[in-house]
Amino acid sequence: MKARSKSDSTTCCEGDVNATSELVRCAWARTPASVEYHDNEWGVAVHDDRTLFEFLTLEGAQAGLSWETILAKRARYREVFANFDVARVAKFGERDVERLLADPGIVRNRLKIRSTIANAAALLALREAEGTSFADFLWSYVDGKPLVNRPHSLDDVPAKTPLAEKLSRDLRARGFNFVGPTIVYAFMQAVGLVDDHLVSCFRARLPNPKTCARTSQARRSRVSG
Repeated sequence: MKARSKSDSTTCCEGDVNATSELVRCAWARTPASVEYHDNEWGVAVHDDRTLFEFLTLEGAQAGLSWETILAKRARYREVFANFDVARVAKFGERDVERLLADPGIVRNRLKIRSTIANAAALLALREAEGTSFADFLWSYVDGKPLVNRPHSLDDVPAKTPLAEKLSRDLRARGFNFVGPTIVYAFMQAVGLVDDHLVSCFRARLPNPKTCARTSQARRSRVSG
């Protein structure tokens, strides 16, 4: 999803951010689904190959559509694409393609469906060729740390960057489809390679939500102990 081109005093470790309607967010987060996604996933660092494959698939599926449409179909995508098990999806054949084309719960576009299967195979081949995970391959492009930009408005958020163009070329050279630089930059934003939360957004001033969850758990353990 591309960016989706004053916080109060509550911190993410002091309760559910979704319960605080007064929070200032990036302007594209307006509906309940997009707010939930924005607050808890967008820009959070992902190091799991299955989740990375999911986001690569969803970003490719979004081409020409709204992110709200994709969020509404996300659960069904997980069901019909084997919960994004890369090895299983890579084995999908023509019968699976026809099955998916008949499913109204996903984007019924033959090229996008075929690209998901091809991308699963390309991901497996990349692991074999590079001797590393897809996650490690991707994070090497940012030296293992998110690129934090803090734009002031959505107009300041680019549709693509030179780094996204390079990653796009490298992925296409390895057999990936639906990975043009605009899709790749949206993917980078989604999985935390790039953090484009606006400077006014409450997420710009909070730690990674996963870090907060671990901190909250540790605090509860200390109290209970």
